[in-house]
Amino acid sequence: MNTLQRLHAEQDQSPWIDFIDRELITTGRLDEMIDTGIRGLTSNPTIFGKAVASGQYDELIRREIDNGHSNEQIFEEIAVADVGDAADKLRRVYDESQGTDGFASIEVEPALADDTDRTIERAKHLWTRLGRPNVFIKIPATEAGVPAITACIAEGININVTLMFSVDVYKRVANAYVEGLKQRRARGEPIDRIASVASFFVSRVDTKVDKRLDASSSNGGDDLKGRAAVANAKMAYQAYLDIFHGNGFEELRSAGAQVQRCLWASTSTKNPAYRDVLYVEELIGPETVDTMPLDTIEAFLDHGNVQRTVDRDVDDARRVLRDLGAQGIDMENVTDELIEEGVEAFAKSVDDLLETIDSQRKALATA
Repeated sequence: MNTLQRLHAEQDQSPWIDFIDRELITTGRLDEMIDTGIRGLTSNPTIFGKAVASGQYDELIRREIDNGHSNEQIFEEIAVADVGDAADKLRRVYDESQGTDGFASIEVEPALADDTDRTIERAKHLWTRLGRPNVFIKIPATEAGVPAITACIAEGININVTLMFSVDVYKRVANAYVEGLKQRRARGEPIDRIASVASFFVSRVDTKVDKRLDASSSNGGDDLKGRAAVANAKMAYQAYLDIFHGNGFEELRSAGAQVQRCLWASTSTKNPAYRDVLYVEELIGPETVDTMPLDTIEAFLDHGNVQRTVDRDVDDARRVLRDLGAQGIDMENVTDELIEEGVEAFAKSVDDLLETIDSQRKALATA
């Protein structure tokens, strides 16, 4: 077995790909990656923006413009088609895993991140349009997003909660999932095929914390660089164990409920001084997902080490976070900034994508 296959076979971790475009699907590359060990796929507005800018969708965009569709409708057509086709490719994984793996994700527009009702409405629309059991609708872990998560889970919609950086926010998200299951069960509806992942972002934490350490007037912070992200994620996994392997979840588990797995996102290494598979190797463990961009997948296949690490050296992780506090690094402030920046970045990606479509519309009008 290769290292991706070993992640699942030996450590019960599912490697997913954090990438999508039309060529990935039409060339058979996604099929090949599934054979290699990939068990799911995530997408986001930035990924779609790059795909559209590459020119792969020019013909589709021209056809949709001729049909009188708006820029927003055209973006939806692109995203629904690609995610739907990816889900179809992954359906064999979903069936083999009895509904616990083999998902493809599509995101509710980030412009709705502060509107609970519109987020729910949009999630229902995308879920209905895709019409597949192995799809995740992505909702960000904002204040408005958390109650939307509960409502959607109660409606039987699979949810990928995205843009999480804080352990406290993770706990609220996990409890929102549990509450959604309880509401659904109270109505006498099945809960055994409801799936959810909590996407906890990793490398961006180190990027921001390292910059603050560099700017700090305190001495002794160099040994903390590149350590905050993994320590933070390990604390999230400890919270996961408390919530989903404690007595509080036992009744739902007995009724067939799945746990809400932690999904490690933003796993590419941004700092070239750090090992290129750092954020994969340090967070390996059971009932987790790791979604990786293509370069990280290739690096891990080439020289990744497979061993359980997600709950190793937990006391050291706590010490790192304490020491960061002693250095004046407020992790709550760091994570609050990161989710705000994440929503803004994804919203900008959507704006850029719509501008690309609009440019084609104007070119056709003057042709």
